[in-house]
Amino acid sequence: MQMRRIGPLEVSLVGLGCNNFGRRIDAAATEQVVRASLDAGITLFDTADVYGNGRSEELLGAALAGRRDEAVVATKFGAKLDEQHRGAHPDDVGAACDDSLRRLAIDHIDLYQLHRPDPNVPIEETLGALDELIEAGKVRAIGHSNLSAQQMDEAETAAATTSARFVCAQDRWNLLERELEDGTLAAIERNQLTVLPYFPLASGLLTGKYRAGEDPDPSWRIATLPDDRRQTQLADDRLATVERLRGFAEARGRSLLELAFSWLAAQPVVASVIAGATRPEQVRSNVDAVGWALTDDELEEIDRQTGRAT
Repeated sequence: MQMRRIGPLEVSLVGLGCNNFGRRIDAAATEQVVRASLDAGITLFDTADVYGNGRSEELLGAALAGRRDEAVVATKFGAKLDEQHRGAHPDDVGAACDDSLRRLAIDHIDLYQLHRPDPNVPIEETLGALDELIEAGKVRAIGHSNLSAQQMDEAETAAATTSARFVCAQDRWNLLERELEDGTLAAIERNQLTVLPYFPLASGLLTGKYRAGEDPDPSWRIATLPDDRRQTQLADDRLATVERLRGFAEARGRSLLELAFSWLAAQPVVASVIAGATRPEQVRSNVDAVGWALTDDELEEIDRQTGRAT
């Protein structure tokens, strides 16, 4: 497994997203997935306090028992969990961290991330609280998610008054959803952040199992979405792009899944590609999928296939 850096942390190029824990899979299945991930060389485990209303953190902590030293544990705060955890106010940050530590059954969080911007709290106040957590040894590094380019710049400016600064951005980025490249990516690079792209498979569209003209299996993720969101995900233009990318990959003896992972891995700013799994075999497929070293010509062709050519 190739390793990359997030600030002071060394992480595996493929990470495990833990939003399925306590929601789609139970404790026994979670342990199987986590153990398979560790055995495959995955070190980064990404969860959040709101996933399963805290259950994801609990199951992840239990599954890591005895192997905590092999894992880089990342979790998030700032989304409304309950009336005591509503945002990024300093009082909320400290309480949220303590509660996550308790649920995870660990003594420190390796990467603590602001889940979304809080319009009611100046970012310097949130950074001040995070600084205290780092000083107390409860957190090693901090990141953010879903910030605009302007908010990223404001956060970097605010960091001049604290010893804590954000080292990574977790944002939506995949072959079908490349809006990050329209300004936000420049801010990420300007502020010397690394990226943890979430939804690398576009909610499953880039796994290869969805085909134009075929109804999805009722159990698949997109099939369970509300009608309007499902129709957006399965829009004709998106499915047409999927078919072009499938053809591109298969012409080179590769799968669409390999293309999706390897394209993100080819981006120098990406630290780890976070993908969920509900079964050990999915973990192994994800790990194997980053082995395609795309050439410059292939990357240019992918830009053309996805409408991003300049």
